[in-house]
Amino acid sequence: MKRKYISRHSLMNCLKKVQTDGISLYAPVTRGEQTDFRFITSVDDLSFDSVQTVRSAKAVAFPCSEKLFSYTKEKNDVQLQDYNPDVLPEVLVFGLHPCDAVGFGPLGSIFNWDTQDKPYNERRKRLTLISLACTRADEYCFCTSVGGGPGNTEGSDIQLTPIQEDGYLAEIITDKGNEWYEKYSSFFEEAAEDIRKENYLVEIPVKFNIEEVERKMTELFESDIWQLQSERCIGCGACAFVCPTCACFDIQEDAHGNTGNRIRCWDSCGFALFTLHTSGDNPRSTQSQRWRQRLMHKFSYMPERLTVVGCTGCGRCSRACPVDMNLSDNLKMFNYE
Repeated sequence: MKRKYISRHSLMNCLKKVQTDGISLYAPVTRGEQTDFRFITSVDDLSFDSVQTVRSAKAVAFPCSEKLFSYTKEKNDVQLQDYNPDVLPEVLVFGLHPCDAVGFGPLGSIFNWDTQDKPYNERRKRLTLISLACTRADEYCFCTSVGGGPGNTEGSDIQLTPIQEDGYLAEIITDKGNEWYEKYSSFFEEAAEDIRKENYLVEIPVKFNIEEVERKMTELFESDIWQLQSERCIGCGACAFVCPTCACFDIQEDAHGNTGNRIRCWDSCGFALFTLHTSGDNPRSTQSQRWRQRLMHKFSYMPERLTVVGCTGCGRCSRACPVDMNLSDNLKMFNYE
């Protein structure tokens, strides 16, 4: 891993050069009281001050809606126009925090568990991730409880840690990050050898034991704890749509006469319609069953099947919840059951 230094002034100039090179820039932007990831045309719109964006960065690899293929019906024949990855741009995702960068790991595991997902993989192949280590946190952050941390480099190609008011320690982590660094190395300087990254990171206390949570959930599958925890849940799906690892989707038909598109769009296992059968039967007919499925999927099924936890501790679900359901508080209950 290379360690370099880059000033705020040089960083902004570097990002301008990235844009002139034809690379799309996706980064946090503040509008009104909300900060969110957007494709931007001017680096002056960048926001460096938020603890967390409203939504995660997953949409750049797994869009809210995406055309999988098109078709045209001609008499007894159907002509297919397959997914075309050649139109996808190179994208630099800048300013995501470690909990977002690491989220692409579980997301990729889901989309490659069985069949290799071409749209996701083609978009992911064109992504470079430059994360910002965390020097601030709030009461919703719990990355250290799920194996992460404010300076976790997993998933990042390059990570920047603010070490001065106008400068950053740059860690070049992956081969892709090194290729990017070599292309823009003129904007970087040598980093002082005595810089201790951990001195600049926020401390985030561990709130629960993740191994204990995983074990207890399986044991408590038939427990009343799910009803207790879900009593306030209104099934709005906000938690799934802001989450960096939720990957539930539906397939919709956009048909017009003899032509049409097959569209993949975000969905949520918290919706009552998600498991509704054509017969009218619903194997998860109550909100407590749907809440159990959400937590079991992230903290039991994914670790067992994919060897990854389906949560990065970003806290977005708790911030976005309109009825103040706090995920880390619910998970702590499994340490005492």
